[in-house]
Amino acid sequence: MTWSWSERVVIRDGVRLSCRDWGGGGGASEPAVVLLHGLAGHAGEWDATAVRLRAEGHRVIAVDQRGHGHSERHPKDTSRAAYVADAVAVIDELGLERPVLVGQSLGGHTAMLTAAAHPGLLSGVVLVEAGPAQAEPGVVDDIAGWLKSWPVPFPSREAAERFLGGGPVGEGWAAGLEERDGGGLWPRFDPEIMVRSLAENPTRAWWEEWAAIDCPKLAVIAQNGIITADEFDGMVRGRPDLWAASVPDTGHDVHLERPDALHRLLMGFLSGLGCPGGRGFPADLECPSGRGSLGEGSLGGPGSPGGLSAAPGGIDPCAGAHSNS
Repeated sequence: MTWSWSERVVIRDGVRLSCRDWGGGGGASEPAVVLLHGLAGHAGEWDATAVRLRAEGHRVIAVDQRGHGHSERHPKDTSRAAYVADAVAVIDELGLERPVLVGQSLGGHTAMLTAAAHPGLLSGVVLVEAGPAQAEPGVVDDIAGWLKSWPVPFPSREAAERFLGGGPVGEGWAAGLEERDGGGLWPRFDPEIMVRSLAENPTRAWWEEWAAIDCPKLAVIAQNGIITADEFDGMVRGRPDLWAASVPDTGHDVHLERPDALHRLLMGFLSGLGCPGGRGFPADLECPSGRGSLGEGSLGGPGSPGGLSAAPGGIDPCAGAHSNS
């Protein structure tokens, strides 16, 4: 069956939030899944994941966050609190009963803060390449410089894909561009708004919020991503009930590079929440024990489906409040 989405619009404090509603169920047995993209991203990045989740019976909503995609291009408020309030508004306005909130990068940070600030709102939270550590000095300037380096307008989709990294990552980023009068392809965001959206991240760490989350948690990192072993080790120490895994041979955009592997992890997590569609981590996967560095331990081993490996800290994905039965 071919799944398609329809646009749903939520207005919060005058800010338009565009969502891709893939339909499906969503309730106590099969909670809805809300997907949040990263900085300068768009809801369409999640299409491959959304289709897979929809096929499992879940209602799926992918959100263009403020300042991004088809949502309000120039919001006055770009604070972390505003992004959190937007996520809550989408959940409330669309009538989603204790959904699972999944976010990548900045979207993962938003998901973490939402779970911390609103106990009881979510059935679970998933951070993909996101964590509570304070951003390094200079990171905002680096990102600002990169965004301003884009040779816009791009003359073609192919040229944009090449510049943005090629392969599935370049394709995913280029899919978020828009054609404007006069020709060429342009980003659906203002670089200045993106920089403002990051303003708080270098000013403090968010460990208290991480510790305050009251729902089940899954953290997924990339072997070549931005989450350091030290940060992940701190996440593990602070929350020993954490589900965790890293995906080898991938970069920051795990959801674009390996949607198959991410889906297996999501369905294992959903199974742990008592969702009939979830299958749990497959029986052939080894549950590692002991603390280790990035890439140590094996969740799959050579040739196993997904080729997943244990995250730093050697967290046992079979630990915590869930069952593989």
